Amino acid sequence: MPDEYVLHGAPISLFTRKLEAALRFYGAPFRMETKAGPQAAGIESRSGTHQVPVLETPENWMIADTTPLIALLDARFPARRLVPEGPLGVLVHVVEEVLDEWVARVMVHYRWHYDENTRHVVGNILGRSVPLEEARAFPVAQWGLRACRATGTDAKAQRTAAEREYAALLSALEAQLGGTRFALGDRPTAVDAILLGGLRAHVNNDPLPQLDRWPRCVAWDEKEADRWDGSGDLAPFPASTPFADHVLALARDAYLPFVLGNAQALADGERSFVADTYGEPVSYLARPYPERSRQMVVEHIRDRLDDAGRAAVGAWLEKRGLAQAFMP
Repeated sequence: MPDEYVLHGAPISLFTRKLEAALRFYGAPFRMETKAGPQAAGIESRSGTHQVPVLETPENWMIADTTPLIALLDARFPARRLVPEGPLGVLVHVVEEVLDEWVARVMVHYRWHYDENTRHVVGNILGRSVPLEEARAFPVAQWGLRACRATGTDAKAQRTAAEREYAALLSALEAQLGGTRFALGDRPTAVDAILLGGLRAHVNNDPLPQLDRWPRCVAWDEKEADRWDGSGDLAPFPASTPFADHVLALARDAYLPFVLGNAQALADGERSFVADTYGEPVSYLARPYPERSRQMVVEHIRDRLDDAGRAAVGAWLEKRGLAQAFMP
């Protein structure tokens, strides 16, 4: 098919499944291929990254990073865009940013700190049942534990806090889905794509956590979300939905100290930094990508809004306690 997209990634990858969900919402013709074997080196060379996913476009471009990819696809499928224009689009971008760059750490924790999940994932990669010792020694499991340390879930208290945080997020989504078809209204956004990525790659795929408490979330993941017919409206800016309120409060209380600490550490040339998280100091690896991702929101506000829009967004961010992170 000449206009087909190819999604190069892995079914157990959060961001691969995020982009897959987005492509389904767009109604884009695509197929997913596991990035492995002889083709992997060529994909990495052309896309400039070893990470997944990479999207191969019909014109044979190889592009990585789901946030700019969604901007590209919005322009190609404007009737089904996942980030609206105007101030509402900034609200969507901010909520997506928190889910991408903060809540995603919980997925890493569940997968690599729980023996049952580690054995499940490594066994699926190898195509056979594996003892725990072998699973723990497998390279991706070793990477997973390093990622847990880098993202602040090494200590037991932070693991417990991260699990409470995610349970509260699922409860907020469960309640929201009782009133609207998606997290921010009756049509999907990039926020729904990342939520589905987490469910499909991790928590509704791995043995733990059990999702019995959130049946609407499970049904939404497994059948309801993909039934979208292109209709429906989003809740308006600046009110949005109770689910958005939940994530924005999380952004103020937990994401903000992390992302500003990361930005300062990078500016100072430090390899790590400490931020207060759930009442205790937590060490994080200073990483370039969260800062790059934060700057995408800043650029969105600076470059894609008119003066009135920037003023409205600035007032909204001040009220939410987030202006320090995102205002140009």
